[in-house]
Amino acid sequence: MMPAHPMSANISPDLLRQQRLVNALRARGSPIINSKAPRNPKIEETHISWVLLTGHDAYKIKKAVDLGFLDFSTLEARHFYCTEELRLNRRLAPDLYLDVVAIGGTQQQPVLGKEPTIEYAVHMRRFAQSGLMDRMLARSRITPAHIDQLASVIADFHTALPPAAADSPNCATAAIQTAALQNFEHLPQLLSAPNDLAMLEEVRQASALEFAACEPLFQQRAAAGCVRECHGDLHLGNIVLLDDMPTPFDCIEFSAALRWIDVISEISFTVMDLLQRGQPHLAWRLLNGYLEHTGDYSGCSVLRFYLGYRAMVRAKIAAIRASQRGVAKARHELKSCRSYLGLAHDCLTRRRPALIITNGLPGCGKSTFAQIALERLGAIRIRSDVERKRLFGLTALADSNSQTDADIYSEDATRRTYARLQELAHRLIAAGFPVIVDAAFLRHEERESFRALAQKMNVPFVIASLQTDAAVLEERLAQRSSRGNDASEAGISVLQKLQVVQEPLRDHEQAAVVTFINNGDVDALRSAVEGWKMLDAHLA
Repeated sequence: MMPAHPMSANISPDLLRQQRLVNALRARGSPIINSKAPRNPKIEETHISWVLLTGHDAYKIKKAVDLGFLDFSTLEARHFYCTEELRLNRRLAPDLYLDVVAIGGTQQQPVLGKEPTIEYAVHMRRFAQSGLMDRMLARSRITPAHIDQLASVIADFHTALPPAAADSPNCATAAIQTAALQNFEHLPQLLSAPNDLAMLEEVRQASALEFAACEPLFQQRAAAGCVRECHGDLHLGNIVLLDDMPTPFDCIEFSAALRWIDVISEISFTVMDLLQRGQPHLAWRLLNGYLEHTGDYSGCSVLRFYLGYRAMVRAKIAAIRASQRGVAKARHELKSCRSYLGLAHDCLTRRRPALIITNGLPGCGKSTFAQIALERLGAIRIRSDVERKRLFGLTALADSNSQTDADIYSEDATRRTYARLQELAHRLIAAGFPVIVDAAFLRHEERESFRALAQKMNVPFVIASLQTDAAVLEERLAQRSSRGNDASEAGISVLQKLQVVQEPLRDHEQAAVVTFINNGDVDALRSAVEGWKMLDAHLA
């Protein structure tokens, strides 16, 4: 039997009746116990639900509570939110969320599917908790491939969502401001140490400044359709690996306002979670993968605000938990709160704009360098191969069926591509991020226009020149063509032409050049110590 609730004397009659029902569902002869699950169900309890775990199944019953931010106090409300939970989560995890089950009979002898209904449960497929991404990360089991898959899953999900109506209250900047201010209203009552309160005030001021700078951008993004019905709570504890594929679950069903948000607010939660867990390389890999899929680079203009906001939400939750727990656990939660406060401050205030362009022939490893660099530096990468195709309505891996020097590779298309890269770089530098432009930059005028941009914006400028032997270039291009998993369509014939027409780096460019000799594999490039030291020195 389930133990008595520690506050049973103070809880409502409805909640007591629910506890009797949960006890009966756990007892011998329960309708959720069968030959595949002969043992009594295990139970996981939170402040808003019970989850009964039995065999391959899980049954989630919402508690009859009204907590202000959610109201499950009536049977009708619980039925509605069960159906909402099913609808919302089937978008991302259709194999996990099976149906909504009506429970009839009595609290002492419940029967599934019988009228009249006394309770509802969300019926789910059970999965191993060890597969949650936060637990997998703690065991160093999350790979770059998992992060790339997750970026693709989230990007495809967001792209398929319809935008909010322009006159929706969820598009109002006041809703964003109110949500942010709530964190700062609650935390002063939960923290007492002078240093904590001083840091909180610094973060509050930084958040207010960033909000003011972003307010017109919030409006622009809402008008552009960036506010959509998202997951709402996309941290690593709400993503599970199923058949080695990241699968988000447990969307926020109880608050439309917390779901109908800017898509950048959503991805920022997962990025922030990786940063806080000491995995910046994975955080920036995820963000760049998402941006490359969606093309939503304008979202980086509001990214700092949302990273800070998401960190502050977790700081508040940690402080609340500290106030509710014993001394030892309270210390742990306060430490966590301070970590989130520090991260929020860093996200809101740290600006390190710089402009790095690559230089080299097809197959020299420009994209490989850019991937390593963005993870090391916390940078945003923009790829000419991807943006060129995007200009013509093609996906990154689509075959353009273009001829050399024609169609999407004509002189005009190339000029348009470099103009687009420069426009994006300008926006990202203005947002305070280091930018890596992954393109060939074989012509002096192409390099010169970006050097002028860096000079105009007063940021460090680096030309990362990738030098590779001709035989290695040809071998790599042949392998890349056979794999068919890269945005670049350059083959050996393109390489041979570009070897003739490329314009060498001029003397006045040498001060900005960092050279990487790249005849080996990825690990060799990653271990090119002198090159990375020189790059760091240029950026410093």
